[in-house]
Amino acid sequence: MADFDEVQFPVIVAQGASGGPERRTEIVELTSGFEERNTPWSDSRRSYDVGSGIRSADDLADVVAFFEARSGRLRGFRFKDWSDFKSCRPSGTVSATDQFLGAADGVKTGFQLVKAYSSGARTWTRVISKPVAGTVQVAVGGVVQAGGWSVDTSSGLITFSAAPAAGNVTAGFQFDVPCRFDTDLLQTTLRIQRLGEIRSIPIVEVRV
Repeated sequence: MADFDEVQFPVIVAQGASGGPERRTEIVELTSGFEERNTPWSDSRRSYDVGSGIRSADDLADVVAFFEARSGRLRGFRFKDWSDFKSCRPSGTVSATDQFLGAADGVKTGFQLVKAYSSGARTWTRVISKPVAGTVQVAVGGVVQAGGWSVDTSSGLITFSAAPAAGNVTAGFQFDVPCRFDTDLLQTTLRIQRLGEIRSIPIVEVRV
């Protein structure tokens, strides 16, 4: 994606963000009282408001500089969603067996990083395109692979130098969400008591 910068939004400000996943559901109510539900989206889309994360004049300056460097809504960037940034549960430790990527067949060398969200009999699989450099671990058949593979941190693709012969390919990682600002205007309020604030800074996930 040419209009995407592989830089991370200030993590301290992101820690105070509000927001999360959004789905798009179309509901038609029938005359019988029943309803039909459909969705044009196969995946969710995350949106956030990070205005509440600004706690100092320095935070404000960092966000304004980041906004200007991205040219407002023009360029995408990495965003750390503190509520969901690991391949394991929030209280867990990342391990190479966290997420199933596919079965080795002796031919395939490329495996996309994904994260599965399961409840009951249903599972939604999320493509992870922005893993954090230095956090990715890979295993084949439960055996951690110290080498023989590489990861593209701009796409989330794992590539083996030689196709693994057999076993499940799994991985563990930390990741960012690809986002952009959802406004071309930052309205700042300068107050001696608060040392400056921006009441709302909407950002939204982008498809990459």
